[in-house]
Amino acid sequence: MTQAEIKLCSLLLQEHFGEIVEKIGTHLIKTGSQPLRVIANDTGMSLDQVKKALCVLIQHNLVTYQLQKRGFVEYEAPCSRVLRILRYPRYIYTAKTLYSDMGELIVEELLLNGKMTMSAVVRKVADRLTETMEDGKTMDYGEVSNTFMRLADTHFIQRCPMAPETTETSDAPPPPAPTLAVNEKDMYVVPNLNLIGKGKRRRSFDDEDNGEHKAKRQKQDSPPDDGIYWQANIDRFHQHFRDQAIVSAVANRMDQTSSEIVRTMLRMSEITTSSTAPYTQPLSSNEIFRSLPAGYNIVKQILDQYLTLLADDPLEFVGKSGDSGGGMYSCVSWFVPPPSRFGSRCARIFRLLLRKKHLEQKQVEDFAMIPAKEAKDMLYKMLSENFVSLQEIPKTPDHAPSRTFYLYTVNTLSSARMLLHRCYKSVANLIERRQYETKENKRLLEKSQRVEAILASMQATGAEEVQLQEIEEMITAPERQQLENLKRNVNKIDASENQVDETIFVLESYIESTVKKP
Repeated sequence: MTQAEIKLCSLLLQEHFGEIVEKIGTHLIKTGSQPLRVIANDTGMSLDQVKKALCVLIQHNLVTYQLQKRGFVEYEAPCSRVLRILRYPRYIYTAKTLYSDMGELIVEELLLNGKMTMSAVVRKVADRLTETMEDGKTMDYGEVSNTFMRLADTHFIQRCPMAPETTETSDAPPPPAPTLAVNEKDMYVVPNLNLIGKGKRRRSFDDEDNGEHKAKRQKQDSPPDDGIYWQANIDRFHQHFRDQAIVSAVANRMDQTSSEIVRTMLRMSEITTSSTAPYTQPLSSNEIFRSLPAGYNIVKQILDQYLTLLADDPLEFVGKSGDSGGGMYSCVSWFVPPPSRFGSRCARIFRLLLRKKHLEQKQVEDFAMIPAKEAKDMLYKMLSENFVSLQEIPKTPDHAPSRTFYLYTVNTLSSARMLLHRCYKSVANLIERRQYETKENKRLLEKSQRVEAILASMQATGAEEVQLQEIEEMITAPERQQLENLKRNVNKIDASENQVDETIFVLESYIESTVKKP
């Protein structure tokens, strides 16, 4: 774990949960697993504050706990899980793309609250959708439940581990912390709730009249799915991102038909293949042919030619693992993009070294068709930045330079780690810049919010156009221009964060699939 990762985790925790939670989370990331009283002693905070902070982090799946043999509980904050906060907007946008506004709001509620029951999610989403609809229209619970079930069927959401049921007659004392477990068969099974009702608006008269009665009823009647909590399945989202990246890379290198064939293969094995597996499950050519979309009217012979072309490609997007069923093929689950920081010619040299493994400087010049002076400068530039490495192979034991081969090569794993470290530093700098921009314009932002609140209340009461115009003029033209510049800058920073996170995802996926786990 690097200092850049710790700093980025600290910024993310502070931005989303405040200073107290950030202090506890960062301490656990730095020190590893620790018991409650040691955390309180090291951070100088009260036990009550530490307990509340840990509850927040556990609720949001950012801290795990484990019961030790001696009987005390240790808490640990995985750095990788905290860094996933950076990708929340992308998870939500993916749900919107695949399952419309309902899917977006379901995933958003689960990410914002950490864990929720299905009944609570359905009611909250239905209420939020009803708020955005025209007067007289409401969102039915059944529609939201159907979208929830579709998300569970495709494994984008999953059940949280539960504490085992204990019998009241047991004389044994309860453990200091429950051991949570979930049956893999039940992980994506949606309870049959038959939720009947419609979303409600916040300011409806029914809520005002019956608010107290509803509160009492909720305390008395527990929901039918009480104790069955759901969370977003981050690994499934990552699998979807990886598949999209591979399809896009195939389309850029070959053509649309090749990318559609690879998309079909990935779609067929998206649930049966683990998100961390280096290859998908082998699929026969006949199975792929039957699963192609209806719009692609290609014959079996053409499909076999495309599969052979993909399998023979040096980038190895598709691998052949057998000849039964017309040929067994599987998709690779990662690829490493060449660096574009130094321009297209350096990227060409980098690709060449990836393909040829080891080359002398003269061979690089000839294969890449780049003049000697430029090739030499580019190689030395990438060597100084650790993108390529130099390997010496002496002809004689004295290692004389005149009798030594100097071969350039690429250590992809170390290059990926170096780029990942730089990406973490870049995102941390972007977050700090956004915080600086908002802090510098804090007074103006507060004034703008006050004016917007006054305008909204006056419009609700039916104020005249002249009165509204007078309120709008409270913000002068220079202030309005300053607000527009701030909004434009913040939008650029947000877009840059998302772009860097895409690179982070590719590099993390490559490192995870390359490094062999013990």
